Amino acid sequence: MEIVSKNYIAIDGDTCSGKPHIVGRRITVPQISVWHEVMGKSADEIATEYDLSLSEVYSGLVYYFDHREEMDGVIEESEIFVRELRGRIPSKINRLGSF
Repeated sequence: MEIVSKNYIAIDGDTCSGKPHIVGRRITVPQISVWHEVMGKSADEIATEYDLSLSEVYSGLVYYFDHREEMDGVIEESEIFVRELRGRIPSKINRLGSF
C-alpha cells in the first residue's frame, strides 16, 4: 500500500511569526480556526472568501484540532495583545464624536 499525503501547512520563522500557516500564504491556522469556530463560517465560506482550496481549509482545521491546546494559547496571546494595544492607543473614532 502506498500512502500519499499533500502538505498544506508550514511553520517557519520568516512568515507569520512562526505560526502554522497555509503554504505560500499569510493565512494562519489560528485565523482559520477563529473564522470557523468563533465566527461560525463553514469551510466553503472560508475557502471562497480567502481564495483557498477546501483541502487547505480542512488541513488548517485538522492542524488546529490536532494541536488545540497550543493553538488556543496562540489565540489567547493575540487577544491579550489587542486588548493591551486598545488600552494604550486612544480611539480616533471617539475623538471625532466630540465636536
